[in-house]
Amino acid sequence: MDWYTELDAWIADYLPDLKIVNEEPMSRHTSFRVGGPARRMAFPNTREQLVLLLDRAASCGARPLVIGNGTNLLPPDEGLDRLVIDTSAGLTRLEAVGENAVLAEAGVPLARLADFACRQGLTGLEFAHGIPGTVGGAVCMNAGAYGGEMCQVIRSVSILFPEAGIRNLSCGEMDFGYRRSLLTDSPEAVVLYAVFGLTPGDPAVIRERMRELMDRRKASQPLEWPSAGSTFKRPEGYFAGTLIDQCGLKGLTVGGAQVSEKHAGFVINRGGATCADVLALIRQIQKRVFDASGVRLEPEVKIVR
Repeated sequence: MDWYTELDAWIADYLPDLKIVNEEPMSRHTSFRVGGPARRMAFPNTREQLVLLLDRAASCGARPLVIGNGTNLLPPDEGLDRLVIDTSAGLTRLEAVGENAVLAEAGVPLARLADFACRQGLTGLEFAHGIPGTVGGAVCMNAGAYGGEMCQVIRSVSILFPEAGIRNLSCGEMDFGYRRSLLTDSPEAVVLYAVFGLTPGDPAVIRERMRELMDRRKASQPLEWPSAGSTFKRPEGYFAGTLIDQCGLKGLTVGGAQVSEKHAGFVINRGGATCADVLALIRQIQKRVFDASGVRLEPEVKIVR
């Protein structure tokens, strides 16, 4: 029996209220707007649904892939013979907890989280306001911008480990580094929610700071085009965008994929780009930069198989 036939039958019996879609195009769920159909895509509304679904998916060979807004994903054109679980529609609980703290489920957009903190008069998340991802992905990759990172504001994270169950880890236990965390080496683990420890501040000042950072982002980044944000990690001692620009690669195009003429660190979808286009362009950039500088650029975008 195919894994999806087995899973369909189980969901009908045990999670009849769960929304699940067959052959859902990944291009509808990634900021790059690329990717073929996922064999099954589920949209849990509660953490309990997510935990039960992941447990069953693992046992029937569904190879679950948990996503949020898909802002850092590059799925293949041929699609995924996997169960993709989208947290962005249902796992969006957000509330003030304890003293100067906010709890946010994995599917909460970072912009909404920063806005909520601002309304609570809490500062520390201004840098996250313009980052297009959700809490789950941001925790996994220690997302950051303009000198701020998740590791600076996370108090604890609730994570489902397939073998060990649910564990609540402190910020120190998350082993955060540049665009990485404990979860980088445990891709099967799933963030359920995070608690952010913040500092009291003036909402008007916080709001103005968020506006300033968004203005800087709009002025320097090609936000008008589909992309996955910065395509490459920052190599030690360099800036990826600068190295690419110095090679004269702005505007370099493969199919519908292009090195942004506004910011060389971004590969954008100019229209009709495929995963193959993006990957071919990434390889060209890596080769040209290495040949010119000896620096190997490592993709920040996650290539999904």
